[in-house]
Amino acid sequence: MTARWRITIGFLAAALLLLAATRIPEIAAEDSMGERAPRYAFAIHGGAGTILKANLSDKKEAAYLAKLAEALAAGEAVLAGGGTALDAVTSAITVMEDSPLFNAGKGAVFTAEGKNEMDSSIMDGATLNAGAVSGVTNVKNPILLARAVMEQSRHVMLQGKGAETFAAEKGLEIVDPEYFHTERRWQQLQKAKEQKTGAVLDHDLEFLDPDGLDDHKFGTVGAVALDREGNLAAGTSTGGMTNKAWGRVGDSPIIGAGTYASNTSCAVSATGAGEYFIRATVARSVCALMEYANLPLDVAADRIIMQQLPEMGGDGGIISLDGNGNIALVFNTEGMYRASVKEGEEPVIGIYKE
Repeated sequence: MTARWRITIGFLAAALLLLAATRIPEIAAEDSMGERAPRYAFAIHGGAGTILKANLSDKKEAAYLAKLAEALAAGEAVLAGGGTALDAVTSAITVMEDSPLFNAGKGAVFTAEGKNEMDSSIMDGATLNAGAVSGVTNVKNPILLARAVMEQSRHVMLQGKGAETFAAEKGLEIVDPEYFHTERRWQQLQKAKEQKTGAVLDHDLEFLDPDGLDDHKFGTVGAVALDREGNLAAGTSTGGMTNKAWGRVGDSPIIGAGTYASNTSCAVSATGAGEYFIRATVARSVCALMEYANLPLDVAADRIIMQQLPEMGGDGGIISLDGNGNIALVFNTEGMYRASVKEGEEPVIGIYKE
C-alpha cells in the first residue's frame, strides 16, 4: 500500500469517527422504538374522582378547562424557553394553587377545626433532592415552600409552625389565613359535620356549590416535566381532607408516595385516597418497575393504578413522564382533570374517562 493510500484511508477513518461523534446526541435522543424523543414534555393534573359530564355544568367545565390550559401553558413556556423541569413544575402548580377550583392553596378544604392546612412536595430527578411541607396555614404557595426546603435547607420535610417560620425567613409570600377561606369549601365542611362523617375525601361527600354541582373528586394538583437537558422533576400540592382531625397527613408531601422523580426512570405526581397511596408507595413503585423490571412507563403505571390500588381498595390516579418524553396519565376513577404537551405537538386537555 502506497503512502498516498495510507493517508487517504487515514483521512476517511477520521471523517467517519467525526461523523459518528456528531450523531451521538441524535442517537441518544431516540427512544426504544427508534423514534426521536421530544426535546421537552410536560403534564399536569388537578385531581381525580367521580367526575361525570352529567354532573358538571357547562360553566364549571369551561372554568376547569381554561385553568388547566393556563397552568399547562405556564409550564410549557418555561420549557420552550430552555428553562428547567423544576421551574416548569413550580410555575404550573402555582397557577393552580392560586385558583379556588382546586383543593390546593386558595381552594384548600377545611379541617375539623375550621382551618386550611396545606401539604406539598417537589423532587429533582437529576439529583434525587427533594423538599416537602405539611400542615402550613399562611404560605400563599406551598409548592414554593417545598422547593425552598429542598434548595435552601439540609432537610427534606418541615411541618406546621416550623415550616411557616422557615418560609418567612426565606422571604416567601405570607398571607392571612383568611385568604384561603372560600364559601364553597366552608359549606363542604358544614355538610360533613351535619352528616357526622368524620374526615372525608371530596368524592365521598355531596356539598353545596354555586352551580348546584355535586363535585366528588380529589382536588390535589401536580405536575411532571422533562426539560431540554433531559432532566425530570415532579411536584404535588393539596389541601388534604375535608373535616380531617388529629393532624392527618396524606400522600402528597411524602416522597415516594405522592411524588417521585428520577432521571433513571420517571417522574410521578399522584392524586387519590392518600392512605392507600402511602401504603403502596405509588409514585416510587411506578419508577421502580421501570428500573428493576424494565417495564415501559405505561405498563408500570397501569400495574400500580389499575391493579394494585383497586385490590387494596384505593382509587385515584397519577400523571407520569419518562426521559424519552413518554407520558402516562392513568386513573381508576370516572375522571381526572389533566393536561399534557410535547414539543412540536398540540396540547391535550381532558376531564372525563375517554
